[in-house]
Amino acid sequence: MTGTKGRAAGAVVAVVVALLAGVLEYTRTDSIGQSAEAFAAGLIAMAVVGLALSLPGITLQGLVCGGLFVLAGILTWTATHRPGIIWAVLAVEVVVFAVWAWPWLRAARSLPRLGAAWLGLAYWFFGIFGAVLVAHWKVAAQRVGYAGVFTLAVLALIALNSRGKRRDLSIGIASAILLGIAALLLVGSGSLFDHVHAIPDNSSASLMTNRFWGGPGLFYHPNSLAGLMAAAGIRIGFDRTIAAWQRLGVGALAALVLSISDSRTGFVFAAAAAVVHLGLVLLRRNDDLDRLPSRNGWLAVATPFVVLVIVVTLGGGYQFLLRDRFDNQGADVTSGRTDTWRQVWVDWKHAGWAEKAFGDARTSRAVVTRVNDGNPVEGPRRQLNTDNAAVGAFRRGGVFGAASFVLGLALLLWHAVRRRPDGSLPPAWYTIAALAVVPTIATEDWLIGGTNGAIWLLLAAGEAQILLSARRTSPTPSPAPTPALS
Repeated sequence: MTGTKGRAAGAVVAVVVALLAGVLEYTRTDSIGQSAEAFAAGLIAMAVVGLALSLPGITLQGLVCGGLFVLAGILTWTATHRPGIIWAVLAVEVVVFAVWAWPWLRAARSLPRLGAAWLGLAYWFFGIFGAVLVAHWKVAAQRVGYAGVFTLAVLALIALNSRGKRRDLSIGIASAILLGIAALLLVGSGSLFDHVHAIPDNSSASLMTNRFWGGPGLFYHPNSLAGLMAAAGIRIGFDRTIAAWQRLGVGALAALVLSISDSRTGFVFAAAAAVVHLGLVLLRRNDDLDRLPSRNGWLAVATPFVVLVIVVTLGGGYQFLLRDRFDNQGADVTSGRTDTWRQVWVDWKHAGWAEKAFGDARTSRAVVTRVNDGNPVEGPRRQLNTDNAAVGAFRRGGVFGAASFVLGLALLLWHAVRRRPDGSLPPAWYTIAALAVVPTIATEDWLIGGTNGAIWLLLAAGEAQILLSARRTSPTPSPAPTPALS
């Protein structure tokens, strides 16, 4: 009865919130049609909240870790001109992660074994060293702050997986991602179904009003939104222990988010996941398959492809997948990324030996500036991300940063496909996520973390659980020794 009452109360709250969204839109537009659309969008947002909170196995630690990363990522676009707000969230992360990661030195011993640590942490430390060598003290100090936050985050994942019973933090992180998406849908309910969407006060955003960003007070780049949706969809949709209605629900949400975000990289991420899942089925590399009727197994294989077909057809994917985003970039389907990567190479060639070895030290995040950024020649210049994980590691950490990226990627993929000492395979969702994220290296920085690092955090949580749970459950070395972990 308590469960029934709780669901009824949740439904009432959802309807009330959706009604408020509709009323607010009516006061803004005096349009009953717009108000009805906002009400429908509000209902969708609240349904996503219900889906997120209904997932089995959510832990408080996973929910908080994921929530802080999602919030920090959203604020990088919402509070672009108020960096103090972003640093405040990072300060909260420091406190929370420091408490959960204690004792730090014990957890730190496992850091070198994690591919995610080499991918998302090493370049910060190389960048600190490089900034010190060229006496850019402010940049060095800021990078110490960034390195501290993200290192403590990984140490917290390690410590939480090392204590007591096995903890799966990834489901809580996925739940937090869904809650973040729900918040964006709710604040953007007024323009969710419109051709022109609300956008942040940002010069690059002004060229993308056709893509969903959220709404006043809460904005997020459409590519990042689509990436988070794909990551959460992989974590939930490919986990056979989660109820079918929840997996179908996240699939329907993925179709919506990929469509409204017009994100090619998000689409590639989702398509790669569908293909990898099919490969696992054909190769029988999924321990759960033998426990499923054949018909259900192939239905699970078909569902991701159905989502992709919906995005391409009803979602308008046939229009945005090969379209140039910016008119001033000519026929460049990379939307200026190739010019940014070329500038990174030019800057590296003209840098001193310290920055060649340890990365650009002019700004804390090693942003890129180029003359042909779409702004007038006289400026101001845009501060551009590399939008390529490999190039990003090279820009931030120089030659050593690029080398650590290669090492980290190799470890991440090895842990995603190798059998554990007990003979079991890694969870299917982790194998799919690790392999499917590889194509996104070409156009996004998702794999090297940072303030927009929720996808990296999800992969780090999965990898930490696999390695540390294997260490706890590996058989004793008698009479024959167990092979050592890589």
